[in-house]
Amino acid sequence: MVMHVQQLGFGQALQWLEDRFGTRVPAQPATLFPTHLWTLPPPAPHHWPRVQQYLIEQRGLPRSSLTPLVQAGIIYADARANAVFLLGDTPATVLGAELRGTTSQSWRGMAPGSRKDRGFFSVCPASAHAIVLCESAIDALSCHVLHPTYRCLSTSGARPDPAWLGPLLPLGLPVFCGFDTDPTGDAMAQRLIALHPSVRRLRPPLKDWNDALRLPPA
Repeated sequence: MVMHVQQLGFGQALQWLEDRFGTRVPAQPATLFPTHLWTLPPPAPHHWPRVQQYLIEQRGLPRSSLTPLVQAGIIYADARANAVFLLGDTPATVLGAELRGTTSQSWRGMAPGSRKDRGFFSVCPASAHAIVLCESAIDALSCHVLHPTYRCLSTSGARPDPAWLGPLLPLGLPVFCGFDTDPTGDAMAQRLIALHPSVRRLRPPLKDWNDALRLPPA
């Protein structure tokens, strides 16, 4: 119910319940998605024009930012016309995918069995000046359009301590938490910075980076 009413992903809904009621909500049992069932949705190239139209016209993403990622197979369309954004800890290692519906019904989720604690969606310039953690792949793409010299990663939800973050901190680049400008985003950013004091807050000027891209502040 929280996922539906608040328009949150599964992990964000658990965190919402924990923040408000002070009890730890059991995580989704691992047995629901055993490792041997982990699969990516197969590409459906005939749906790509529809997905591309959604990303460009409704999400305001420039075609030039999508093209290299599509050519690399990091973004594609599946058989249900979902936008698929691959997660990995290196370009050669795929560990899951974020899914975003492109129909009239707003929907987002993860490919079953995705290891979002081990991998992330990333958009990176040739020479990055900083790293920004965003809540979704679309926000990471949007943040990169607004800040072209930043490497923008998706944490696939406002999570304060993804396992892959630790190895990124000693790389020498400033790391910013770019979670949404809302109570959940601010609370999770505060937790993340408490765990990793070198990380600084970078709040989107509107609710999230995609809003900031589509609706620049007056």
